Amino acid sequence: MRQALRRSGDATRYLAAGLRTALPALAGMAALPVVLFLSVTLIALPWLPDALRPVRTLARAERRRAGKALGREIPEPYEPTRGTGLVQSLRLLRSSATWRDLAWMPLHGVTGLVMAVLAIFMWPAVLYSLSQPLWWWAAPEGSQSAFIVLDSWPKALTMPFVQAAVEIAILVWGVPRLARGQARLAELLLRPTRRSSLTERIEELAETRAEALEAHGAELRRIERDLHDGTQAQLVAVALRLGLADRRFDADPDAARTLFLEARDGVEEALTQLRTVIRAIYPPILSDRGLPGAIRALAAGQHIPVHLDVPDPGRAPAAVEAAAYFVVAEALTNIAKHSGAGRAEVSLRRTAGSLRVLVRDDGKGGADPAAGSGLAGIRRRVAALDGTTRLDSPAGRGTTLEVELPCGS
Repeated sequence: MRQALRRSGDATRYLAAGLRTALPALAGMAALPVVLFLSVTLIALPWLPDALRPVRTLARAERRRAGKALGREIPEPYEPTRGTGLVQSLRLLRSSATWRDLAWMPLHGVTGLVMAVLAIFMWPAVLYSLSQPLWWWAAPEGSQSAFIVLDSWPKALTMPFVQAAVEIAILVWGVPRLARGQARLAELLLRPTRRSSLTERIEELAETRAEALEAHGAELRRIERDLHDGTQAQLVAVALRLGLADRRFDADPDAARTLFLEARDGVEEALTQLRTVIRAIYPPILSDRGLPGAIRALAAGQHIPVHLDVPDPGRAPAAVEAAAYFVVAEALTNIAKHSGAGRAEVSLRRTAGSLRVLVRDDGKGGADPAAGSGLAGIRRRVAALDGTTRLDSPAGRGTTLEVELPCGS
């Protein structure tokens, strides 16, 4: 019973706090019809964004409040505001989010006020009913009632307790459901519609596809540059040395031998460069030792201690493993170059349908993806696989990079 009363108390506080949005919503409903009428008649249309700004502020406050009560975030359905005041006004009039906000205002204003008053006054009503048998006889005749008028001791000793039981039932059973209903009403009207969610998803996929194509193009240009400026130049030099050695072979065997040895060294260097290019495409160590083994090899090559928590999660798709490997490699490179950290940590977890990579250090923090530190490249590579990247890098408190890559079950 104590736990039930505690839940009822929390629900009462939630409904009472709803007055902070319900009362302004009721007050705003008096002015909004006039604003909308003037906007439709083009008189106040340019000022519609300013007129609706308080409505969206109120809806945001209720969205946050309801999200906390439901235990899940309610995303905003609003599109970015662009263009002149007139263009914004026309977009607002066409937006379903605008009309859903306006529909929410009277519903929340009326129901929120009624629910809050009911929940708040139900508590003293219980005490009032329980105390009636003590003083009903002293009140003016016919002024006291508990479902029926109290005019005798048998009624006074029974009906007030029945009334209190009903009021307690409303508090324990009804008030928490009213609070949850109010939160769900806010979620129903203030969240994005399925159509707007699909539109947003399409825009997001189009953006990530463009970034993936851009990253792919940059990777191809880098490989071409490495092959042209490194391996190809080295092989041309080898061919020239072999040609010179062939011409000098009869006249000066020692010089020809020296050229052959230089050509051999050049071939070995070209092979090393080719291996480097191949590793940049798909590291062979991933095929040989799997992702945990590849990450251990990366950590072993660092000049600072790297704590590893990389249990074998089972093989993921090759593209996912390659992306996770490059995330760790780039992050450890950034730590070595920019962070000034004394230690780092790499964690690898396989959850239902995703692979989570966490890289943390105790350096100076303040990492900025726009500063050319490789973080933007990590984000593009992860976004190309429809993954998410989270960066937490407060100044002076180290950096935490968390990447989640979808990889199926």
